[in-house]
Amino acid sequence: MSWGTELWDQFDNLEKHTQWGIDILEKYIKFVKERTDIELSYAKQLRNLSKKYQPKKNSKEEEEYRYTACKAFLSTLNEMNDYAGQHEVISENMTSQITVDLMRYVQELKQERKSNFHDGRKAQQHIETCWKQLESSKRRFERDCKEADRAQQYFEKMDADINVTKADVEKARQQAQLRHQMAEDSKADYSSILQRFNQEQWEYYHTHIPNIFQKIQEMEERRIVRIGESMKTYAEVDRQVIPIIGKCLDGIVKAAESIDQKNDSQLVVEAYKSGFEPPGDIEFEDYTQPMKRTVSENSLSSSKEGKPELKFGGKSRGKLWPFIKKNKLSLKLGATPEDFSNLPPEQRRKKLQQKVDDLNKEIQKETDQRDAITRMKDVYLKNPQMGDPASLDHKLAEVTQNIDRLRLETQKFEAWLAEVEGRLPARSEQARRQSGMYDGQTHQTVTNCAQDRESSPDGSYTEEQSQESELKVLATDFDDEFDDEEPLPAIGTCKALYTFEGQNEGTISVVEGEMLSVIEEDKGDGWTRIRRNEDEEGYVPTSYVEVYLDKNAKGAKTYI
Repeated sequence: MSWGTELWDQFDNLEKHTQWGIDILEKYIKFVKERTDIELSYAKQLRNLSKKYQPKKNSKEEEEYRYTACKAFLSTLNEMNDYAGQHEVISENMTSQITVDLMRYVQELKQERKSNFHDGRKAQQHIETCWKQLESSKRRFERDCKEADRAQQYFEKMDADINVTKADVEKARQQAQLRHQMAEDSKADYSSILQRFNQEQWEYYHTHIPNIFQKIQEMEERRIVRIGESMKTYAEVDRQVIPIIGKCLDGIVKAAESIDQKNDSQLVVEAYKSGFEPPGDIEFEDYTQPMKRTVSENSLSSSKEGKPELKFGGKSRGKLWPFIKKNKLSLKLGATPEDFSNLPPEQRRKKLQQKVDDLNKEIQKETDQRDAITRMKDVYLKNPQMGDPASLDHKLAEVTQNIDRLRLETQKFEAWLAEVEGRLPARSEQARRQSGMYDGQTHQTVTNCAQDRESSPDGSYTEEQSQESELKVLATDFDDEFDDEEPLPAIGTCKALYTFEGQNEGTISVVEGEMLSVIEEDKGDGWTRIRRNEDEEGYVPTSYVEVYLDKNAKGAKTYI
């Protein structure tokens, strides 16, 4: 099957058909281009959607993502962001592998089509010119033949007429011979042109046109194959991202399966636990007798061998605070106390621990900066041409001062944290006077404050309430309690990484590089209990020592 033999007379229709084929190809290019625009728009909308629901930094919303359900949602947002990226990949690949390639091919196709049909028209014009020559020679031959016949008839007529002179007859004869010669020449010319035309016509219909139409057919078939390959590429581009999209969806499923309702419930407890105990029963008050009031067994007003009892968990006696509304104007008008004493014990512990961690990070940052400046100074000392070592003294002194300030801050917050954890005794009377938190109240006034203090329904209490709780127990009470305890066995050793000056009761000072015995490991509060020479013991920040636990010691944990 060949267009050159089957469609030899359909030049105009083939021209229309090939133009239609190019139009189809351009239509497909437009379709793919619009698809890429849709993919880009969809990816952009997905990214905007994911960004819209991302938690804002340093906001309460960011804290909510501690819960497994919120973490799963955050994972879903991240997976959707990756999912959007795959649609961008689809758009990029379709543009580079289909749209750009086909647009270049269309230009080449138009040029090739133009060239082929130009050759076809040129062949047509040539055969038409040959045909016109043939017609012209034919008409001339016909005319010369008629002229020769008329000249012959005239000669015969003149020759038969006796009245005509011999000269006229001779003239007519010569004219007839001339016309016959002209007719013979026209006949020969016509015959020659006819043979040449037939040859040209045969070559036109059997050689030129078939070759041109064959090229047009091959061009058209290449176009059809090309559009088919583009459609396959169109599908393959989509197919290539299916595994990655599947992984994104698997990630969403995995995130959903990681949701732990029990863990979230525990986080709620940790977030809102106040550390108080529920209020005790209210006794009947007989107005015929002096008013009595029942308190919880573990209230600070209860006694142990005639002395106030300290509860390390920060627990308070039973109260009516869930049912009594407390005026919080004092909290709203003033700033949050530095020691977070306005918070319930458990929440206060968390805030103090977070503050200690932040200060330790700042100390580490300043320490790294100090080390860098020291190294640079050493380089300047060895190579004076690189810089003046004295120029770094001011900066080094400033950084060292910052480190000292931060360490003092850390010690202060660690002492407060130790009080909340029950690791250290409450500050002594003298310490309270120095800090401005002791106003000279008598022990009777402290007891009355313990009875009158009430918490708000949400478990918070004011700074005055925190101060009152500090004043309820004297340092001597703790000394009596610890006197009865037997010395704890050592469970390992530790090496002091930094010098620590224990300025608060219950702490112990250590020197950098000193080796000591560990008698109680860190319980998660940031403090480790150590001993020196069997007679000195106390607490030091865990971050200040490197602990080596004895695996065989009782109570020691194994760290992997």
